[in-house]
Amino acid sequence: MTRPLLIFDSGVGGLSVLAEIARLMPTAPIVYAADSGGFPYGTKTEREVTARVPALLGRLEERYDPALIVIACNTASTIALDWVRAALDLPVVGTVPAIKPAAALSKTRTIGVLGTEATVVQPYVDRLAAEFAADCTVIRHGSAELVELAEAKLRGEPADADAYRAILAGLLNQPGGERIDTVVLACTHFPLVREELEAASPRPLAFVDGAAGIARRTQWLTRDLAWPKVPSEGRAVVTGALEAAEPYRAGFARFGLTRIDKL
Repeated sequence: MTRPLLIFDSGVGGLSVLAEIARLMPTAPIVYAADSGGFPYGTKTEREVTARVPALLGRLEERYDPALIVIACNTASTIALDWVRAALDLPVVGTVPAIKPAAALSKTRTIGVLGTEATVVQPYVDRLAAEFAADCTVIRHGSAELVELAEAKLRGEPADADAYRAILAGLLNQPGGERIDTVVLACTHFPLVREELEAASPRPLAFVDGAAGIARRTQWLTRDLAWPKVPSEGRAVVTGALEAAEPYRAGFARFGLTRIDKL
C-alpha cells in the first residue's frame, strides 16, 4: 500500500495547500488532519503550541505511516517546526509567510502581512523581512476573526462583507498603510477567502500566499515515490468530536476528502 501524504493544520486552512498539492500530484493518497480539538492556534501561547503539535503529529505518524508531513499552518510552522523535525524521522515541510514573492511583486515597496496574532509577532517574520524585503516597509495585522470567517465559509455559511472590510481596515489604516499594494496571506486559512477579501478591498491589492511553493517542495521531496495510477479516497482526520465535524463534510468533499475519522 502506498504511504500517504499527511497534511496538518489546526482547522481547515490547510485545504488551500492541499488543493495545490493535489493539482501537482493528483493521484497521491492524502490524509488531511485538522486539530479541531485544539483549534485555534493563533491565540495560543508558544508554549502551548510546542507542547501540542509534535506529540500530536507523532500520534498521526504512528496511525497513518505517511511518506511526508506538511505542516500547512503558519502558526504551527513558525513556532514548532524545528521541534517536529527533531521528534520525527521523516521529511516535514513547513509553511513560510510569502514575504519573498510579495517583495518581488510590490511596486510601492510597502507590503502588508495579514496573519494570526501569533504569527505576525514571530521573530521568524522579522528575519524573512530583513532577508527578502529589506527595502520594503512591512506592515502587519493579526486577525483571529478572519480564521473564523474561513471556517464559516467551509461550513457553507454566508459571508459578512462588513467583517472583511473591518479586517482589511485594521491593516490598511495603519500609518503608511495607504501605500500597501501587496498583501501576504500569512495564514493558510486566508486564501480560502481570497475572493471575499478582494471584494472588500477599497482598492486593487495583490494577495500572495505560499501554497504553490509548498506543493512544489512536496513534489520534489517525493520525486522518487511511485504514486497510484488513479486517485484513492481522501481522508480527513479530526481531533475533536466527530459530530462537530459534520457541518464541514460537504466542504471537505469539495477537496476530495470523502471520509472523516476521529484520532
